[in-house]
Amino acid sequence: MERHKIVSRQEWLKARKKLLKKEKDLTHRRDAISAERRELPWVKVEKNYLFDGPAGRETLTDLFGGRSQLIVYHFMFGPDWAEGCPSCSFLCDHVDGTLAHLAARDVSFVAVSRAPYAKIRAFQQRMGWKFKWVSSFGSDFNFDFQVSFTQEELVKGRVQYNYEAQSFGAEEAPGTSVFYRGEDGGVFHTYSSYARGGDLLLGTYNFLDLVPKGRDEEGLAFTMAWVRHHDRYGEGYRVDPAAPYRPPPASKIASGS
Repeated sequence: MERHKIVSRQEWLKARKKLLKKEKDLTHRRDAISAERRELPWVKVEKNYLFDGPAGRETLTDLFGGRSQLIVYHFMFGPDWAEGCPSCSFLCDHVDGTLAHLAARDVSFVAVSRAPYAKIRAFQQRMGWKFKWVSSFGSDFNFDFQVSFTQEELVKGRVQYNYEAQSFGAEEAPGTSVFYRGEDGGVFHTYSSYARGGDLLLGTYNFLDLVPKGRDEEGLAFTMAWVRHHDRYGEGYRVDPAAPYRPPPASKIASGS
């Protein structure tokens, strides 16, 4: 941090105002992109997806909870995994405080994973989260929205993710999808984002972007290698800069619906 130039308050103010102009421009450009996002065409969801959750068997329409807008977070938690992905857990640590505010604006939030619901429920209790989380185990939902991959795809080394063919190191991937329910009950897919599109939902990153060290992820083989489940930071916490992303270990409990 010693590389930073030390200046007078007047010089600092001049530099700050120069940056402020760029920050305002970024805000205006983000507003324009958000408006363009809302103008995307929609696709009607024709398939009857079924999910298991706290209310038992539910359809995609049921997940709206009576509201007209639904945000689905595709949480990486494979059927055989012992626990949910640490990076997805990092994002979902930010969700509970938004739920009342989203509901006030006619929006429901649901996390969806392929892990059986019994595993989801146990992990959610461990994390202390309150948002709704359901299992898509046995359905095509994750595969249709390109956040889960078959063993055949992984063996070939190319999967469809983030709107292009690429290699991916796990059977599950993160993402966010948005749906709208019309007055006639029809459900429409309006938007999906993947990979770094999730940055928008990470309040911690927004805080870190304000401080001198920033996200401090330079030099890490996997940028989020520093992230842990929030109950695993402690005295022994350390970051291996050479560590790649590794999915959680397989569970000793057999997978099932």
